[in-house]
Amino acid sequence: MAQSAKKKPAASAPRSTRLQDVLTIAAQSGLLRGTRTKVVRGRMPEALVARAKARTGIKSDTGLIQMALANLAVADDYVDWLLSQRGMVPKDLNLEF
Repeated sequence: MAQSAKKKPAASAPRSTRLQDVLTIAAQSGLLRGTRTKVVRGRMPEALVARAKARTGIKSDTGLIQMALANLAVADDYVDWLLSQRGMVPKDLNLEF
């Protein structure tokens, strides 16, 4: 039984690493500096909040909202940029293959 408990954190390690990276990038960008004076609130479906907390391991509503906002604020826009490049390369360009 102790082994299954040990396996669970390892399985969630990539996710928690990604979440930690998001917070690190947000902190390095200065997004987490300053006093916490802005109140953000909203009513959410219980199942949505429960699933988000289970997937992230975050226990508090405040922590969950902070992670969600940080994730949006530092999101990589590469996919959007790549899709916007469609048709930019001439069809007759020799790609040598």
